[in-house]
Amino acid sequence: MKFAVAALLALSVSAPALAAGQLPRSVVPILYDIQVRPDAKAMTFSGTETVTIDVKQATRTIQLNAADLSITSATFDGRPATVKADAAAQLLTVTLPAAASVGRHSLAFAWTGKINQSASGLFAIDYANADGSSSRMLATQFEAPDARRFAPMWDEPAFKAKFRLSAVAPGAQLAFSNMPATAITKQADGTQLYKFGETPLMSSYLLFLGMGDMERKTLMAGKTEIGIISRKGVVDQGDYALAAAKDLLAYYNDYFGQPYPLPKMDMIAGPGSSQFFGAMENWGAIFYFENELLFDPKRATESAKQRIYTVVAHEMAHQWFGDLVTMAWWDDLWLNEGFASWMEGKSSGVLVPAWKSEAAAVSGEREGAMGIDATSATHPIIRKVETVDQIGEAFDGITYSKGQAVIGMLESTLGPDVFRKGIRSYMAKYKYGNTVTEQLWAELSAAAGKPVAEIAHDFTLQGGVPLVTMTGATCNGGVTTATLTQGRFGLDAASKTPQTWHVPLVVGNLGGAQTATIVTGAAPSRVTIRGCGTVVLNRGKGSYTRVMYDDAGHAAIVRDYARLDLADRLGTLGDDFALAAGGYQDLSRYFAVMDKVGPDADPLEWSSVAGALGRITGLYDDTPLEAPLRARSVAILGPVLARIGFEAKPGESPLTSNLRETLVGRLGTNGDTGVADRARRYVAALATDPTAIPPAIRQPILSTYAVNATPAEWDALLALAKAEKSPVAKNRFVTLLGAARDPATAGRALALLKTDTISAPQKAGLLRAVAGAHPDLAFDWAVANRELVESFLEASTRSGYIVGLGAGSNDPAMPGKISTFADKYLPASSRGGVTRSLSTIAVRKAAADQLRPAVTKWVAR
Repeated sequence: MKFAVAALLALSVSAPALAAGQLPRSVVPILYDIQVRPDAKAMTFSGTETVTIDVKQATRTIQLNAADLSITSATFDGRPATVKADAAAQLLTVTLPAAASVGRHSLAFAWTGKINQSASGLFAIDYANADGSSSRMLATQFEAPDARRFAPMWDEPAFKAKFRLSAVAPGAQLAFSNMPATAITKQADGTQLYKFGETPLMSSYLLFLGMGDMERKTLMAGKTEIGIISRKGVVDQGDYALAAAKDLLAYYNDYFGQPYPLPKMDMIAGPGSSQFFGAMENWGAIFYFENELLFDPKRATESAKQRIYTVVAHEMAHQWFGDLVTMAWWDDLWLNEGFASWMEGKSSGVLVPAWKSEAAAVSGEREGAMGIDATSATHPIIRKVETVDQIGEAFDGITYSKGQAVIGMLESTLGPDVFRKGIRSYMAKYKYGNTVTEQLWAELSAAAGKPVAEIAHDFTLQGGVPLVTMTGATCNGGVTTATLTQGRFGLDAASKTPQTWHVPLVVGNLGGAQTATIVTGAAPSRVTIRGCGTVVLNRGKGSYTRVMYDDAGHAAIVRDYARLDLADRLGTLGDDFALAAGGYQDLSRYFAVMDKVGPDADPLEWSSVAGALGRITGLYDDTPLEAPLRARSVAILGPVLARIGFEAKPGESPLTSNLRETLVGRLGTNGDTGVADRARRYVAALATDPTAIPPAIRQPILSTYAVNATPAEWDALLALAKAEKSPVAKNRFVTLLGAARDPATAGRALALLKTDTISAPQKAGLLRAVAGAHPDLAFDWAVANRELVESFLEASTRSGYIVGLGAGSNDPAMPGKISTFADKYLPASSRGGVTRSLSTIAVRKAAADQLRPAVTKWVAR
């Protein structure tokens, strides 16, 4: 549904039009004063709080959120109050001793709660120290609706308040939160009471508490102390992230025009894992799982190093876009995630140009977004969110990657300086507040001096991918004229219904001339460009659209492929493959372009080709085409690996190192005997040297070994997993135990799920790994053991996890099995994961049927 700009701009945090299940705005929190005492051994905690509230309208009852808490007392202005809990709705209703008058009051609670095994609310991370002893770290994860598992709260983003947090920690442990500790007091029982400084106004989901046998390392960046907090012995592995954060902080302070407002910014490394997230932007206390933050030069690949940088860039961008200015409700989650995703690429492109982040996004995030958006499982970027499960479902590729692409399109259309002017105005105007998307459009429009909503609405209020087609390009008198038409690109029937956008498009020729236009409506339109030469649609690939050429136009693109800019080469590869999968053109067009990717092509091009070959092969698993496709892939990619070699070379491009990882992994998966034999030799050497595998190829070598593992080799991998002391490496080994192509070996991995050999988060990762190669086996096992599976899942993933295991199946019976499971166990409001899984299966089958003649012809030539 579309809304008028004026109407949406009139919305405020206290507007009466609330989503179903939202709390009333008649009472709002001003300041929480919370103290908790965890008992890590018993996996429980107790807490007390006094909340200063503002009663806007006289009332006898107050509603707020709580989940899995046992309330032991409640008072209002010091007088006892009655509490009624609704566990299903996660609500507390407090009945007051008398009607509360308008104005400020105090509401106090005492309670007990549980410490969870996986990342929800207050949770534990168990790990082994280097000497083999056991440790347990405590941390919190509150996004989206889990602060209510820690304390009674108005647990919605619009209820911004200040927080004073205190926590009792064991005497030898370090405790840490959003703000620095203002006092640390030894208690009579040997514990320590940490009192942390008062936070700025912020949403409840950004509150954080952690404690454990940790150490902290810091540096100053201007007036801000940046810290790394990690388990003992590995804090120096945070040096890379610290240096990156220092550069990023200076860049963001300038870009946003608002200095980072807290006195410190800790980056906390947790030695665990999650099914739902890798890092969380708690204001001033950003939590990362260890593999996303700490760089171990003896084990980490170049791509892992690059990911650490971009994850840090993403989470730091949230300190402004999300923390300082926060969406009013989860409908507008993309304001947080889409912008932070775009900003990680923007900042990386400026600060580390060797990564070619802007071009890499064309074949990476853009393709990922369109792959979802071009199916019946798509949804608008701005979506209606009402239930807790729907909040969890909102954290998907549309929110992140399409949001990123649309932000990039607007910057490309408006120009970087104008766009930044609008962002700075937005930050200055709404800092410490909440917004809806229309308020961002208003600031960008003011900066540009022209409305942006007409374009922006089309890409945020409706799902789907535009398709712009060019026909009849001719050049007369030094001017090229062509006809453009618009439609909707889709990979299944439901996503091909008629639809239009205002598509901003740069059309250019290889002579250097170009023009900017907006393609509107379904009627053909004409575009003219000075000069003659091959016409390139969506030059620079700044706009979120697929493009297609008539025969003459495509022939010219193939002929002059090497003269295209890198982003246009990558975009052409992506568009041609997708257009073939959707039935818009023959796959031979893609192969014609692919053949132009020469031995010395940019590593990003070869990575794109390797990805496409993997997708094609995956369509025909367990069919007569599988073996010839694997052989053809080895024949194409093998010489590329031979050229760049297995060993990293001094001074080589980081993109070359990334390509080496891709090629080793792809060739190993396809059964290349040379790669598989090398992997076996390397893994055998791990028994005496845990760093025997060169870090540049460690991960793909391990993956190759795991995929091709015999029963005896799987036993060796299990032994490595049990013996490993590094939590990050152990988690990786456990996941690899589920990668075997042999079904019987995969069954042995499933048997581990019924033991105490691995932790709850590791079980979730292992089962998902089994589903990668054996979706039917994993799904059937999960259904048969549903209660066990749900016991090791995080609450935010339960509605989509089991049904997602079957999404890779080619069995015609799987859609019915998924639907039967959903009908029995999932409410109608929690079936976003079901829709995605069924759509994924349908799209893959349609693509396999569509491409089979061309693939059969290609492998035979």
